[in-house]
Amino acid sequence: MNWEAILAPYSQVVEELKVKLKGMRAQFEYEASHSPIEFITGRVKPVQSILEKAEKRNIPIDRIEQDITDIAGVRVVCQFVDDIYTIVKMLQSRKDFRIIEEKDYISEKKASGYRSYHMTIEYPVETIHGNKVLLAEIQIRTLAMNFWATNEHSLNYKYKGRIPSDVEKRLQRAAEAAFKLDEEMSKIKTEIQEAQRIFHRK
Repeated sequence: MNWEAILAPYSQVVEELKVKLKGMRAQFEYEASHSPIEFITGRVKPVQSILEKAEKRNIPIDRIEQDITDIAGVRVVCQFVDDIYTIVKMLQSRKDFRIIEEKDYISEKKASGYRSYHMTIEYPVETIHGNKVLLAEIQIRTLAMNFWATNEHSLNYKYKGRIPSDVEKRLQRAAEAAFKLDEEMSKIKTEIQEAQRIFHRK
């Protein structure tokens, strides 16, 4: 299989989505209002990870593009929990892609403690062979959720998905602590934003 040719349009999807989301962030800043977007990252899933996921889920190679929804992935990181829903509403109103699935792991967290908002979208991309519609995933989460999820991901990789129970318990406690941090920060959100505006004016 020519993986470079298969994954090239996905790289384009990631780059285009990043440009559009950064554009949203800049517009908020021009209007001197609080930007719900702290930063944006994106990646195309490495071939090895695609193959492992296909094997784990019994997905045949010729079904990868239809059945693996996160080959192209973009992550939007926010300061506050309600910023997540501001971004969700804005993405829902866009006409340049189609949302086909949404999963709110913030109001319904995973058993591990994982919290994040996931959107699976169909994104049209222009290639040298014409228009192609690809699946991509947008994850929206707070800085605290991102910190937790990044560490959990590393541990899952280290233990090949079988994290020892004592470490798992600590992770769950850490997830609750991270969410408590988000809740407390939300309570002083206006104070923080006012302080940030004063700081930026300088």
